[in-house]
Amino acid sequence: MKIVFIVAGLMAVPAVASEPYTVNGDAIERSLTGKMGDAARGKTLIANRQRVLCLLCHTGPFPEPHMQGNLAPNLRDAAGSLSPAQLRLRLVDMRRVNPGSVMPAFYRADGFTRIGQTWRGQTILSAEQIEDVIAYLVTLQEKR
Repeated sequence: MKIVFIVAGLMAVPAVASEPYTVNGDAIERSLTGKMGDAARGKTLIANRQRVLCLLCHTGPFPEPHMQGNLAPNLRDAAGSLSPAQLRLRLVDMRRVNPGSVMPAFYRADGFTRIGQTWRGQTILSAEQIEDVIAYLVTLQEKR
């Protein structure tokens, strides 16, 4: 009976609430984790069509250009026109910048009206993953 209890406990998914952050104008100046992200992990996240879906709307320097969207800016140019702090706010919750945006709030866990019980209280990406994506986008600017 104890084994069943332990297994059942491991299958439970705890809610992941986002850590507090401060918005200054159109940016979040401080890293959500207190450190820089990993660019290689960020690139993998952006290219993952099952988890993040960035390429549903954006294009970028990824294989299979025919599988990329054209509704949003090219990611190759994102860091050229926006600072890491500005990118951070857009990933956390783009509607803070543009209330009419269709871009998901990747790091917001509350305020949604139509969300399945399984996903309530959870963010799409973790703080570390947000920082990883920013780290990758910044490398694109450096390659110009």
